[in-house]
Parts: sequence; structure tokens; C-alpha cells
Amino acid sequence: MNSATKLGAYALGLAAVFGGALGVGDIAGPVGATTETAQHEGGGHGTGGQKAGGGHGGTSAAGGSTSTRVPGGLQVSEGGYTLNPEATTVEPGKRSDFRFRVDGPDGKPVTRYKPLHGKKLHLIVARRDLSGFQHLHPTEAGGGVWTIPLTLPDPGAYRFFTDVQPEGAEKQLTLGTDVTAPGDYRPRVLPKAEQVAKVDGYEVKLDGRLVPGQSSKLTLTVSKDGAPVTDLEPYLEAYGHLVALRDRDMAYLHVHPDGEPGDGKTRPGPSVTFYAEVPSTGAYRLYLDFQHKGKVRTAEFTATTGDEGTPVPPAKPEDGHGGHEHN
Repeated sequence: MNSATKLGAYALGLAAVFGGALGVGDIAGPVGATTETAQHEGGGHGTGGQKAGGGHGGTSAAGGSTSTRVPGGLQVSEGGYTLNPEATTVEPGKRSDFRFRVDGPDGKPVTRYKPLHGKKLHLIVARRDLSGFQHLHPTEAGGGVWTIPLTLPDPGAYRFFTDVQPEGAEKQLTLGTDVTAPGDYRPRVLPKAEQVAKVDGYEVKLDGRLVPGQSSKLTLTVSKDGAPVTDLEPYLEAYGHLVALRDRDMAYLHVHPDGEPGDGKTRPGPSVTFYAEVPSTGAYRLYLDFQHKGKVRTAEFTATTGDEGTPVPPAKPEDGHGGHEHN
């Protein structure tokens, strides 16, 4: 089977999966939960602290909830708003001008937004094997069109997520769509769960566990050359940003730390604490953005959950999964 045929079959499989997900959204929520009215999970930029289960001003089912919500990013349309890229195919390894818009209930591009942590719109990109993570901030080109210089490094299908709150929308939305980089798609195996990630000379240690349906405390501690980093810099109004993507369907959750710069109690490292709520058991990929000495870096982890919540296993000294620098 040639490369185009392979990727074409893969895309058809995704279309079948997401066609089913959009038609029966309740299925995408917590596994084994009692189904009630489907609501948005509130993935996206969370408020931090005990409310961090949702987006900006979102709600959390801390303490466990039996209601089923559609996790963020599984829908291309919600509340009458639709994510519309100008192109759904991008040549891999080549820098391009990626353009898109968010159309409102009237069918016209949205031009007015409420800022979310200092930006009107956040764009998250990851390949469907959870590699190639990027956290981007497009600029407005006029007429409701957004643009960003973009490189998709390897062939495959990528999920594009937008965190937005159009003026007039009842809440912040996380919309998602697929963009394909044609070629010989070779999915990577999900890295095993580790407690330490290494990126650009930094080590980030993850402590905590994910418990489905509950507000889970995660603490990430940053060090460099064996010394704790105590002068993290604010990045988008926080000392760190954490994105979680569920394995297999890429259900999306984005939360922020407990506390914020300048509140008189939150220290700039070495530890940053998050409260996150995942919708089901399974494996998740975690991406921590942090800024130090003027540069943003991303540390990546795999974490798994179980009926009681599986602790993140300790790592051997030589272990630790890498992250990446932001250009």
C-alpha cells in the first residue's frame, strides 16, 4: 500500500470515529458514568485552583460527578460557532501561512473576542499520536481571519484546537478540527509514564495522580543543573500552562496553576501546582509550558489513570522524557 493510500485509509477511519462522536457526544465523556444532559467539558485555558476543571470561568466537578460532558476539542462546532481552516492539507516539513476563522451563528466570521489569559485566541496543535505539540498565538489578518506561520514536521493527521470566547457567547469554547500532512504516516508509540521530563538542560518532576471525575492536584517542579529554578517568568499571565490530551481520541483539557504572579503569595518556582480534572480512565499526555530567561520551553509527560487513580511511577535517574523549546 503506498503512502497516499495509507494516509487516506487513516483519514477515513478518523472520519468514522468523529462522525460517531459528534452524533452521540455522550459517549465521549467519562467511561461508565451515568448519562445526563451533555455539556461542554470546559477544556481550554482554566482558571487554576479548585475551579480548574474548566476553561476561563468554567466549572469543575471536583469531588466527582456522575454527569457526562463532552470533553473539549472533540467538536468542530459548538453553540453555533464553527472552526473553519482555509486549508485542511499542509505539506509536511515546509513552513506555511496557516489561515483560519471562527464563524458565528450568523455564518459570518467572528471579529470580537474576550481575551483569555492575555490573548484573544490560543491555537494548540498535536499529531494524532500525541507528538508534535505546539502552543501558538496567531495574529488577526482582518475580517475575522487569523494567520500563523506553521510547520508540521512529519506526515500524519494533526488536531487543531482553538480556545476562544466570542463576544456574545455564553462561555469559553474549545473547538477542534483535523489538518492532514500527506505522506508516509508512521505513528509513534506513546511514551511510558515517567516522573521526570528533560528539556534543554532543565528537569521537571511531576508529582500527583489523575483521578477521573475529580479535581486532581499535580505539582511540577523545575530545576536546572541540579539546582531549583526560583525565578520562573510569567508567561501569558501565569508561571506555567498545562495541557492534557487523552490518548486515542485527543479529548482536551487546559488548566492553569493555583495562584498567579503578583498575588502576594505565589512564588516564581521551583514548584507550580495545578488542579486538573480528566473525564475518564486511560492514558493522557501532559504538556507543561514554562518560561525562564526569556524563553518558553515545553516539558512532556505520559500519565495514566485507573479506577482509584494510578500514581505517577518514579523514574530511574537515567530516565526522563524530553520536551521541546519554543521558537
